[in-house]
Amino acid sequence: MDQAQVMQTLEGEVGALVRGLSDLSEKDWERPTRCEPWRVRELLSHIHVVVGWLPVMLAAPAPPHAEISAAEYYRPDDRFAPQTNAARIELAQQHAAAPVRGAALVKDFAALWQQVDRLCQAQPHGRVVRTRHGDAMLLSEFLLTRLVEVAVHGLDLADALEQEPWLTHAAGELIAGLLGGPDPADMARELGWDTARLVRKASGREPLEGQEAVQVERLGLQWLTLG
Repeated sequence: MDQAQVMQTLEGEVGALVRGLSDLSEKDWERPTRCEPWRVRELLSHIHVVVGWLPVMLAAPAPPHAEISAAEYYRPDDRFAPQTNAARIELAQQHAAAPVRGAALVKDFAALWQQVDRLCQAQPHGRVVRTRHGDAMLLSEFLLTRLVEVAVHGLDLADALEQEPWLTHAAGELIAGLLGGPDPADMARELGWDTARLVRKASGREPLEGQEAVQVERLGLQWLTLG
């Protein structure tokens, strides 16, 4: 995966997220989301936390070589076990607990992204990082997992706020590439889905209906294991 392409796509998705969360009322920030028990403010805090791992990772020594890809990162193991998910939920709740207005959360996230963007742009091609779970990955591949976080939870936020999804086409295409199978455009035609629906289905936000499960199996697609 090309590091510059992932960064450009992630930048676009972060920008769409920030715009989608601008000018919300304080009541909107208290809306529930499908990611229970998080409200809108906690879900943004979760995105802040998972993007915020990058400065720490980039400050650490680079592992000698990458061991897994972005697709392998989503394998079903202890990283998505109930106790890990509980810790993930608590961390986001702690981050959102500060007595600040929702607009300040958006401003803080935008500032974090500027820092992450600056640090990542300074990294050489082929830079390897180690995740907090111990995985050695190419930075480009780890950035792809951050794109999944921002994009999938962006859909969750848009739904909670009763807004049209702001998922960018470029983000949908890169996420589709994680699923294996044919070219993303061919896959979309085969299934009759747009990129937003594909991401919803692949992340469990929408169930497979009728013959869809048969089509997915025939195409050899691998759904994402998410917390």
